[in-house]
Amino acid sequence: MSGRDACGPLWCEPENVIRFVPNADMMRQLPNLISCLRIALVAPLVALLLQGDFETALWIGVAAGLSDALDGFLARHFGWRSRLGSLLDPAADKLLLVAAYLCLAQIGHIAWVLALLVLARDVVIVLGALAYRGVVGEFEARPSLWSKATTLGQILFVLLVLASHAFAFHWQQRGYAWIVAALTVISGADYIVRWGLRARNALHARRTPQ
Repeated sequence: MSGRDACGPLWCEPENVIRFVPNADMMRQLPNLISCLRIALVAPLVALLLQGDFETALWIGVAAGLSDALDGFLARHFGWRSRLGSLLDPAADKLLLVAAYLCLAQIGHIAWVLALLVLARDVVIVLGALAYRGVVGEFEARPSLWSKATTLGQILFVLLVLASHAFAFHWQQRGYAWIVAALTVISGADYIVRWGLRARNALHARRTPQ
């Protein structure tokens, strides 16, 4: 009796079942998919903040932070890096953070000055990247240590603000806000100086005869 004849109806796979096995190219897109899911969280996060549902907004923020760490780990550990991923990942971070800061300022839980500072830094970065690409050419986005520290500080600040309103505890928000503001200004200035010098050197190299 063959193996197919010996198996019973409860454990034999039907002949017309199509197995879905993800290939390597599909798996490489997993970090990009996670970034897209983070971008999709912007709308519900805004709605929850404006409705005052801080606990649910907090869990969305935590999920977004964990997914950010996950897609970064996958990209580094398995080498699943791509040009699209280098754009989607920071875009997701910026959209979520700017949306959170503007909403929290709108409902009076953080100062407008801080929210506009966060927005201004990201606008400068985006416009600078567009200008660099238009004048110099393609580039690979590599965040500096200042940029990474600023993003981490901004995320922790938002999570602490949400947690303090969700669970009614007090903390030194004003002092932390000053730290976030300082990091935001420093990283913005660092971005302008570094990429300005890089653009100048690239243009100078083009004009210099070989």
